[in-house]
Amino acid sequence: MQVVRLIHVMAATSQPEVTKMTMNRRRFLKLGGAVVAAGIAGTTVASATHSFTGHPDRYGMLSDMTRCIGCRRCEAACNRANNLPKPEIPFEDESVFDEKRKPYVADVQSYTVVNRYEVNGTKVYRKVQCMHCDEPACVSACFVSALQKSPEGPVTWDEKVCIGCRYCITACPFYIPAFEYSSTFTPKIQKCFMCYERIKDGIVPACAEACPVEAITFGKRSKLLKLAWMRIWGEPDKYIDHVYGEREAGGTGWLYVSGVPFSQLGFQMDMGTTPYPEFTKDFLSLVNLTLVTWPAIFGGIYLMTKNRVEITDEETDEPNTEVEV
Repeated sequence: MQVVRLIHVMAATSQPEVTKMTMNRRRFLKLGGAVVAAGIAGTTVASATHSFTGHPDRYGMLSDMTRCIGCRRCEAACNRANNLPKPEIPFEDESVFDEKRKPYVADVQSYTVVNRYEVNGTKVYRKVQCMHCDEPACVSACFVSALQKSPEGPVTWDEKVCIGCRYCITACPFYIPAFEYSSTFTPKIQKCFMCYERIKDGIVPACAEACPVEAITFGKRSKLLKLAWMRIWGEPDKYIDHVYGEREAGGTGWLYVSGVPFSQLGFQMDMGTTPYPEFTKDFLSLVNLTLVTWPAIFGGIYLMTKNRVEITDEETDEPNTEVEV
């Protein structure tokens, strides 16, 4: 969409090393007008939705819950790899299993958690994190493209582009992204990024590397699916005849196999197989252009003025006022 392209151009032309810049009222209005013009000249609003063609060589993760022993070493490894604050409760403390946890709640900064379930007298452990959907609703909802589906597979986030609208949080069908409300000046979207930088460097994600029982396997998603079904077909009495994530919500990067019904482990079983961006595509084509243009306008202005921009009136024919944005 041309509105978003113009925003990126505006952001690229700003100087990151400058913490303050001067902008008079006339320039401010011209900037807004330029974005409006780009929006009007653009294509239909339907093009604002992201079009996914898929990446056949994308990576993924396979979690075998028949193997997981609940040691939480994956949590500890994730904590270290992402330089997150150490939790008050040590990773060896099993009292955390007394309740079902979500990644990043309140002041507990984590990208993944392990929960324990009792099924027919057996303890089963489930790792929870971003599912890295093949066609992510969060990416589709982000009108400044701060969230992206990378060719490698992980869903990434660019804090330099994000304007904090939190649409991604609302859009996610798995309720994963969280907003860092505790940070007043530099809040971030918190979620697992599948160790994207490590993958680019040819290194296995931290959680998979740390697992002592190979309950987490990293590899090409296509090969992980074959591995998952080989395990199911090889031991039909051990596994449920289903790979969670193969088709749910159009397919996800994280895949699960289990020895007990997924519904008994807190998995959402009403996801369907349609990618969630498809549900909004037809609706967006009917939305008035103004409803999409104005958020893009202010998003673009925000990107230009993100670092404490001081707007001053330099024209002699206007009152001398200062506004901090």
